[in-house]
Amino acid sequence: MPVITLPDGSKREFDEAVTVMSVAQSIGSGLAKATLAGRVDGVLVDASTVIENDATLQIVTAKDAEGTEVIRHSTAHLLAQAVKRVFPEAQVTIGPVIENGFYYDFSYERPFTPEDIKKIEKEMNRLVASNLEITRSVVSRDEAVKFFRGLGEDYKAEIIESIPSNEDLSLYTQGDFTDLCRGPHVPSTSKLKAFKLMKIAGAYWRGNSDNEMLQRIYGTAWSDKKELKDYLYRLEEAEKRDHRKLAKALNFFHTQEEAPGMVFWHEKGWTIYQQVEQYIRDKLRGHGYGEVKTPQLVDRSLWERSGHWDKFGDMIFTTHSEHRDYAIKPMNCPCHVQIYNQGLKSYKDLPLRMAEFGSCHRNEPSGTLHGLMRVRNFVQDDAHIFCAENQIQDEVSTFIDLLFEVYKDFGFEDVLIKLSTRPDKRVGSDEVWDKAEKALELALNNKELDWELQPGEGAFYGPKIEFSLKDCLERVWQCGTIQVDFSMPGRLDASFIAEDGSKQVPVMLHRAILGSLERFIGILIEQHAGTMPLWLSPEQVVVLNIASRHDDYAGQVYTELEKQGFRAKIDLRNEKIGFKIREHSMQRVPYLVIIGDKELEDQTVTVRSQKGDDLGSFSVDDFVQRLQQEIEQRK
Repeated sequence: MPVITLPDGSKREFDEAVTVMSVAQSIGSGLAKATLAGRVDGVLVDASTVIENDATLQIVTAKDAEGTEVIRHSTAHLLAQAVKRVFPEAQVTIGPVIENGFYYDFSYERPFTPEDIKKIEKEMNRLVASNLEITRSVVSRDEAVKFFRGLGEDYKAEIIESIPSNEDLSLYTQGDFTDLCRGPHVPSTSKLKAFKLMKIAGAYWRGNSDNEMLQRIYGTAWSDKKELKDYLYRLEEAEKRDHRKLAKALNFFHTQEEAPGMVFWHEKGWTIYQQVEQYIRDKLRGHGYGEVKTPQLVDRSLWERSGHWDKFGDMIFTTHSEHRDYAIKPMNCPCHVQIYNQGLKSYKDLPLRMAEFGSCHRNEPSGTLHGLMRVRNFVQDDAHIFCAENQIQDEVSTFIDLLFEVYKDFGFEDVLIKLSTRPDKRVGSDEVWDKAEKALELALNNKELDWELQPGEGAFYGPKIEFSLKDCLERVWQCGTIQVDFSMPGRLDASFIAEDGSKQVPVMLHRAILGSLERFIGILIEQHAGTMPLWLSPEQVVVLNIASRHDDYAGQVYTELEKQGFRAKIDLRNEKIGFKIREHSMQRVPYLVIIGDKELEDQTVTVRSQKGDDLGSFSVDDFVQRLQQEIEQRK
């Protein structure tokens, strides 16, 4: 007689073995109708799973994140079944869940077309309406191979043959379609009501370019139509906000094949870049950081000693001169240790905070390059803190406060935090890693922050806290980080004289707030759809005349705005005022100052916002004050 314990602590006793679905039915028909799967003793299972002994149970519905994952997994099978119905000669291969959806790879004699995709999606909807029950069976590996060979599914059989022969496998069947899968899946196809096929791409069988090119169909699936509609809207908005398109329209920057993964900054884009860099520079100066500059080329031996050569060898650009190999630096940390090592340090010198806007190069694969978001040459708001072990908590805590302050100024208040622990490939002893991981965990808990554990995702030299921003389209961007490093300072001979006169190795905290300036600016452009806040806008005010008789006064206003430090322009062209207003509005200028007869007579200015609002008449002094307040508040 199994006793089932539910998440609220209540218990239900049954006379015999019971399925997850039966437990849901005992609670209520509404819950049973919504049930997609269950979590039995922490393990995600099908709703048809039989529970024979006492267990804990969570009913999984579409409201749960796990429910959405199950829906996407099942929709991938729905896609495969539809393809087999529409194109019986196609062979199925693999179809995993990915972020926001799924894909499935197929082998077929010709490329799928957009018209084919419409037919496949229509068939998927028919299968949903058919309410096909999805059932699970368990077979031996050899039975599974024989089954799929008999269907002519050679790819699927090849996958199964790579599995150890003593393992049993689960097969899922819905109507006339059976697929290999660990599961779990929804109880029937009727649960799959909100999906859309998105695009077709090529993919090599098993990711090997020597193998056949397959056809990958991507799709998205959600718990209901509203979520699907919201996602498609976000995609549409993201397309409009693509920083590469906006950069071309607004003359910010460009890239070209002669310098892959490197940015040609135009004047307006470089102005934004300089504002971001100067803002961070001022923040760091106010928090006790000294700014340094280190070489671009450094002998290979330093990178070997630091451990970077073994870890990043394929990503390091190199050059050769006078029988020596040099690396174009991929990061700044080993060079900062060289500055630290100049002169004897004592405990009184610590913590020592060293910052650099260091230009780094990494040989990223060409297929991953993407505007400002993934480049080969980038600048980090990089800094390293050399401290004693007993100073780690204070330094990490102070850094977190600074990070949140910066993100707020840039308009980001939704910050996700993850603690990444030791990877398989690493330097340093387990004892050192234990101390480093505990230090970061304690710092987060002392500040009472919500955080998520990421096992195995730390840097090769130490664990790290990662800070990710959520933008207006709910996309997540990992930007900031702080890493505790007990290993590199010792590998590079860093030391200090402790209070007791002993020679000790400092702890090195690697930290960045924005990460890559290029990438962060790309995020800002998309967040604001190119309409930058006043303090970041490359052109803050444009003064426009209505007729030539207004030129002198317009010039006086422009001169005063420049004198007050604003990035102002003046447009005295012999064009209609409406034309000039439209042109500068399209360039996302925050404020347009219009000078006509009335303004000349009253010695005032009429101000128009980028949104097209007429803000009325101001004295020049009042308008200057308004601009200064907005910049100070960083709205």
